[in-house]
Amino acid sequence: MAIIEAGKKAPAFKGIDQNGNPIALSDYKGKKVVLYFYPHDDTPTCTEQACNLRDNYALLMAHGFHVIGVSEDDVKSHKKFEKKYDLPFPLIADTKQTILKKYGVWDWKTFMGNTYIGTHRTTFLIDEKGKIRKVITRPRNKRHAEEILEAWNSL
Repeated sequence: MAIIEAGKKAPAFKGIDQNGNPIALSDYKGKKVVLYFYPHDDTPTCTEQACNLRDNYALLMAHGFHVIGVSEDDVKSHKKFEKKYDLPFPLIADTKQTILKKYGVWDWKTFMGNTYIGTHRTTFLIDEKGKIRKVITRPRNKRHAEEILEAWNSL
C-alpha cells in the first residue's frame, strides 16, 4: 500500500475521538490540519511525539493548524492516553484501520527483526482546501511541531 502523496486531495474520513464524539475531515473545511498517524498510545516514541505536539499546541494553533491524531487503539485507550498526558487535541480510534488504509500508512513493517502489519508513523499537512501539502514520513518526535512549521513555511 502506498502512502498518499503531497498534491493529492486528502481522503475524507469519519471516526470517533477519545470522548466518543464523531469527527470528520469535513469538520475542518477551510482550516489547516496536522493529521498525524502513530502506532500506539502510551508507548515511548508515541508519547514523545504527542507531548511535543501538546507542548507546542498553542504555537501550532497560532499558525492556524488543527491537530488530529489517529491510531488503531480504541476509544478507552485514547481517553487514558489523553488524560495521562493532558493532550488538548482529538485522537481518533481507528480500530478497523479504515483511515489508516485510506492514507496508506497501514502496511508491512519490520521492527527488531520481526515483520508484521502495522502503522507507519506519518504526518500529513492538509491545507484549507483539503489538499495534502506535505507528508512527513519519519517525524522527528522530540521536535515534531518545529518540523511541521518548517515544512509548511518551506512550501
